[in-house]
Amino acid sequence: MGLLKDSDLGSNVVVGVIDTGIWPENPSFSDEELGPVPSHFRGECKGGENFPPHLCNKKIVGVRYFSSALTNNESKSARDDYGHGTHTASTIAGRTKPENVSFFGYANGQITGLAPKARLAIYKVCWKFGCIGADVLAALDKSVEDGVDIISISLGGPTRRYTMDPIAIGAFGALQRGVFVSASAGNSGHSEGSLSNSAPWITTIGASTIDRTFPADVILDNDIVLTGSSLYTGDPLPENKTFPLTHFSSNMSKQLCLQDSLDEKEVKGKIVICSPGMSDRVQKGVVVKKASGVGVIIAMNDPSISNNDTLKSDPFMIPGLTIPFAATTKLMDYIGKQQVKKATLVFRGTQIGRVSAPVVAAFSSRGPNTLSIYVLKPDMIAPGVDILAAWPNNISPTKLSEDPRRSDYNVLSGTSMSCPHVSGIAALLKGAHPDWTPATIRSALMTTAYNGYHETTPRQNPKQLTFWDTGAGHVDPTKANDPGLVYDLSEDDYIDFLCASKYNDKEIKMIVKRPVSCDKKNVQLWDLNYPAIIVTSDLEDKMIFRSLTSVDSVTSNYTAKIVSPKGTNVIVSPLELKFRSKGEKLSYSVKVSALDEGSLQSGGLGSLTWTDGKRNVTIPLMVA
Repeated sequence: MGLLKDSDLGSNVVVGVIDTGIWPENPSFSDEELGPVPSHFRGECKGGENFPPHLCNKKIVGVRYFSSALTNNESKSARDDYGHGTHTASTIAGRTKPENVSFFGYANGQITGLAPKARLAIYKVCWKFGCIGADVLAALDKSVEDGVDIISISLGGPTRRYTMDPIAIGAFGALQRGVFVSASAGNSGHSEGSLSNSAPWITTIGASTIDRTFPADVILDNDIVLTGSSLYTGDPLPENKTFPLTHFSSNMSKQLCLQDSLDEKEVKGKIVICSPGMSDRVQKGVVVKKASGVGVIIAMNDPSISNNDTLKSDPFMIPGLTIPFAATTKLMDYIGKQQVKKATLVFRGTQIGRVSAPVVAAFSSRGPNTLSIYVLKPDMIAPGVDILAAWPNNISPTKLSEDPRRSDYNVLSGTSMSCPHVSGIAALLKGAHPDWTPATIRSALMTTAYNGYHETTPRQNPKQLTFWDTGAGHVDPTKANDPGLVYDLSEDDYIDFLCASKYNDKEIKMIVKRPVSCDKKNVQLWDLNYPAIIVTSDLEDKMIFRSLTSVDSVTSNYTAKIVSPKGTNVIVSPLELKFRSKGEKLSYSVKVSALDEGSLQSGGLGSLTWTDGKRNVTIPLMVA
């Protein structure tokens, strides 16, 4: 049982979920056989309309809502009318359900949250038209005041100075009270520098795939098979029958299958090829259905989605699927060459182990951290593609008015889904190690993450993956429970970092809520004790300093192992560290030089590992 046993499945930990509320009647939120609410939690059950206090229990221990974005046709309630918050909350701490659950037969099996005995405190800040920054900041402050141990916030906004970012400001307040904050990196795709939540006191999570897929095929009448993905829940197309294919290449509205764009005379009885964008994929299928089409193919035109590994699945209401860019290229070649164009669609259900995983999701936002280049973001990746979790049973899985389906569970994709995975693991780690600080938890997760998939392979993006894509690597909960050494950080370390970042005393006071003077501080940005080292050309031949703290109760000797970025020579001093007691802190220096004259080669990837023969404490070493 390992970490689950050591933490008692998170039973004494309260996770604050800042999101769209919760659907308390879902089976995932049962408090059966749970012990008393942890005594350190001081929150209340203030759910508002349609959320009487008795709906709180020993699982949902507190509820509040913040309503600046509330519209006239919404009730003042912490009840989840959108699904997002219910999904994230159950991913963190949903109860284990031994009976088979599924999404209309897909992903059938046992379901559980990461920390199934952890308690949930719900803070609703998002409404029909979005989330207001003032509400998010108020919820962060209130959750800390209530006594949560972990905060999970699957939200983000544009990159902006930390003094203008409500999540960054609120998360610093959490840090001051020892509360770990996990946040989403964002879903802005593979563009460099596209991520949200870049403050170094936030743990920022990118998304990866899992090895469970929902494949579906386009079978062309020349027997070519194009594999995509689908959660279509209706009757299949007739066997041994093909249907005409149509694609509107010269009319953008029709090509995008926008509302009222398709003519029944052109579409009836056909499978329509639609391009992504401007509307929801399932909605495009609804448009095709209204025009009497029999099926829909969403043909991805983004080269970064070149294979089926990172394709998220959609619950189409008409026989439909999404195909990746490589399959789209073959389909368009077929369309261009064939006079008679016919195909059928076949749905393969749930398959496990069919693809290699994890792979970084194409939609997962990338670094570098444009505000703080020496702070690695994202910090790590975790499962975020096609995740099954709880759902309100009064709204459809697509939230479309045309969709009559209802389910207690739904499959969603996004860094909104990867963030709660790490929040749940953090809850387990906090339960197993109550004295661990937020920086200790993050270091344990980063230094034990695995990243053996940086090599370019045909199934991944054509460019080499970097730490900007993956962070320190993919989270490994079991190893994080026994990291040996950690890179710890205090509030003062972050203040020194803000001073080095050229924030003035007044600006820093906005963040830390107390007077600060940078006058006598002489600190360097790159010396923040973060579990990553990023080297730029102006750092060549300069000393970079880090310190390690033992979290082991026995004497231990660690030796440095270096994988130098291409074209560099890396010197670590000393090469051995001897720890005599738990809590002991020892420092070392790193010096990086170019092997040849001239500037360092950008993009070089390496690592620095301290090992005692059993445990490896590894951090990325990267030339930016």
